[in-house]
Amino acid sequence: MLRLRCLLLTSCNPLPFNRQFLHSPIVSCSSSVRSKMQSINYTTGSSTKLLFRQLFEKESSTYTYLLADASHPDKPALLVDPVDRTVDRDLSLVNDLGLKLVYAINTHVHADHVTGSGLIKTKVPGVKSIISKASKASADILVEAGDKIQFGDLYLEVRATPGHTVGCVTYVTGDGPDQPQPRMAFTGDALLIRGCGRTDFQGGSSEQLYESVHSQIFTLPKDTFIYPAHDYKGFTVSTVGEEMLYNPRLTKDEETFKSIMENLKLSYPKMIDVAVPANMVCGLQDLESKAA
Repeated sequence: MLRLRCLLLTSCNPLPFNRQFLHSPIVSCSSSVRSKMQSINYTTGSSTKLLFRQLFEKESSTYTYLLADASHPDKPALLVDPVDRTVDRDLSLVNDLGLKLVYAINTHVHADHVTGSGLIKTKVPGVKSIISKASKASADILVEAGDKIQFGDLYLEVRATPGHTVGCVTYVTGDGPDQPQPRMAFTGDALLIRGCGRTDFQGGSSEQLYESVHSQIFTLPKDTFIYPAHDYKGFTVSTVGEEMLYNPRLTKDEETFKSIMENLKLSYPKMIDVAVPANMVCGLQDLESKAA
């Protein structure tokens, strides 16, 4: 089991959104092993704490991540890859922890579940949905490589990691003495624990995925925590260093990797015909009955 270090963060006021920065808060958490929720305490610098929770949706084996700035007066928070089925659970946790949810963020247009972004927006006015511009999906904010989603003193850096889909991005916690250490990478389906997302639909490309992971994720510090969008074997977290050594696909040369991906013989995702159209509009259609 990984030992998670605690660091202390300094606090500051959130910044307005621009091409470089989206405003949002920092969070604190305490460590626990797998079940339906994992939490970790991060502190850096002086008094700011990163609150972090890892949540699980069992039907699609999806992880949702809650991050917040517990030391900021407003305790602003964001959710990464929320699922429609668990919106009430997630919002209940946000309320219990006294946080102010400001962003619902998607790593890509999922094919195996409907995002909770739209439903969250109907229940919590003012929350902004976020997805990559390259996905060609609709959201309040469309991000590109190099953008920063800032919450309090902390921020997530946007890295383009296409290959599973054309619009996949990885969100990485900031670099610097006032940011959580080790860093954390929310990789969506681009990099899974001892695996990766399939590349045979939604504009996927095994060549592009190989390049994305090696240039945008494997170049991060080796102690960077990897938090994927899914896990099917009971793993909760890995590191860049671990995946560089033990990932059975991405440790191979590019031609071998492409051959592996071409011969997976995976079944058609059962939710794709419902999930993709819904997620192209961030789950915003047909929500009246769910929000009632």
